[in-house]
Amino acid sequence: MTVLTPDLLERLRSRAPGYDRDNTFFSEDLDELRSAGYLAPQSLLESARNQRLLARFAPATALAINMHHVVVGVARVVSERGDASLDWILDDARAGELFAFGNSEAGNDEVMFDSGTRAEPQPDGSYLFSGTKIFTSLSPAWTRLGIFGRDDSDPDAPVLVHGYLHRDSGGHRAVGEWNTLGMRATQSFTTVLENAPVAADRIARVLPVGPSADPYIFGIFSNFLLLISSVYAGIADRALELGVEAAHRRTSKKSGKSYADDPDIRWQLADAAIALDALAPQIESLAADVDRLIDHGGAWFRLLVGTKTRAIDTARDVVEKAIRCSGGASYSADSELSRLYRDALAGLFHPSDPESAHATVANSLLGPVSPPE
Repeated sequence: MTVLTPDLLERLRSRAPGYDRDNTFFSEDLDELRSAGYLAPQSLLESARNQRLLARFAPATALAINMHHVVVGVARVVSERGDASLDWILDDARAGELFAFGNSEAGNDEVMFDSGTRAEPQPDGSYLFSGTKIFTSLSPAWTRLGIFGRDDSDPDAPVLVHGYLHRDSGGHRAVGEWNTLGMRATQSFTTVLENAPVAADRIARVLPVGPSADPYIFGIFSNFLLLISSVYAGIADRALELGVEAAHRRTSKKSGKSYADDPDIRWQLADAAIALDALAPQIESLAADVDRLIDHGGAWFRLLVGTKTRAIDTARDVVEKAIRCSGGASYSADSELSRLYRDALAGLFHPSDPESAHATVANSLLGPVSPPE
């Protein structure tokens, strides 16, 4: 049973325009969601369905909360595969702690397989992290920040260190502005780490540089890509709803008929619905497979990046079709469709980008590119 009641969702929707207009953090939304128990662990299938619903009402709120559910989902994936070392994350989430995902780095196209952040080991098993992370959603409010960096203390065997920084531990600061085109309420500031300490018992993994089959890495990719897909599917759900409403509301001066009877409008909205209807089976079946420990082997990453790419592209296309069917009023900055259009564009910047996704799928189909002779 979801805690996202109709009354709660309508309150979230009512605040979304103000957050976007004023470029402010979704503090009231967060307070309500925390009080309702929405920060507690969920299965990936539950998270995917709930996040899609939430995004239909408040896209930026959903995207920001996504990062919390990604971290908690990683702990759940690890735990369900027989490793209890991250169960403390599940306990903290039940207690209302807010996790953020602070791994992205400017120019790092290796994503999770290498890092420009320095991780320095300490005698007590802790690490000090120094570097710069970008797009840190939930910047004003997180209490636990997932980060990773590279330990080169053994130059012959560098490793990547993944850990969780407590907000009150110091060594971190938000910098710059968050004055973006869309998804403004996430307040995803850049985070500078300056010898930020992570205790030994909050180090989640120490892994070799490069791709890894560790469940921790699988948990990050599976939860991130499927929940990102869910958020943008939710944006498309709302855009289609608004497009249908506009078609019924508008009347052609030339024919005197409702635009809902216009064959071009009908085709545009039907085409949008056909594309959108394909997302739920793909997102939900893969989420259920993660929950049920189904092993797709080497095909997992192909399936995950393909789902994310399709969801982002479909969302942008559905929003654009809804705008076409709604007329010039949707071009107003105060229009909900205008906001959804700007929010949907943010999907282009989430990993995996289209180039990386297509390379992943091509490698799955054809094998890696042959080295030059």
